[in-house]
Amino acid sequence: MTTAKKLLTAADLLALPDDNLRHELVRGKLITMPLNDLRHGIAAGRIQLRFGNFICNNDLGFGVGGCGFWLEQEPDTVLAPDYAFISYARWGDRPVTNDYPKITPDLIIEVVSIFDKQAYIDAKTQMWLDAGARLVLAAYPGTQAVYAYHDDGTVQRYGVGDTLTCDPVLPGFACPVADIFAY
Repeated sequence: MTTAKKLLTAADLLALPDDNLRHELVRGKLITMPLNDLRHGIAAGRIQLRFGNFICNNDLGFGVGGCGFWLEQEPDTVLAPDYAFISYARWGDRPVTNDYPKITPDLIIEVVSIFDKQAYIDAKTQMWLDAGARLVLAAYPGTQAVYAYHDDGTVQRYGVGDTLTCDPVLPGFACPVADIFAY
């Protein structure tokens, strides 16, 4: 006789004790990852600075780092990108609360750590797009490249000699890729 493993909920995830690991929930299954490495942290910090300043200076919406988003229910999926942008138009008049918002951001940015499995990054990218994200960026500190996955199915690669743009999600935004990976 086999015992079925209980699927977790977003509430279960929110109630987990702090164990110094990163957790996400995919269709009720807990995904546990180690803390990120230094190159990841530097790139994520530089992304938050560049994108956050642009979003605030142009009063476009919310830029958030490390926040979980509740994408699916029964079974629950909660993903936490390194950075996300939610436009005021998408946010509407929702209140800001202490739980995982049930909304898909316009823009998702994942900084790929040396501990991340490429298959999981690919699956998360597709989950974000399927849930309604307009643009998903995957930044790779190891190769110093950023891949932009658009909701129309197109993919662009930006290398260290390129300038990253995010049209039409953040019109006017431009950042040299080399600035993201400046260590």
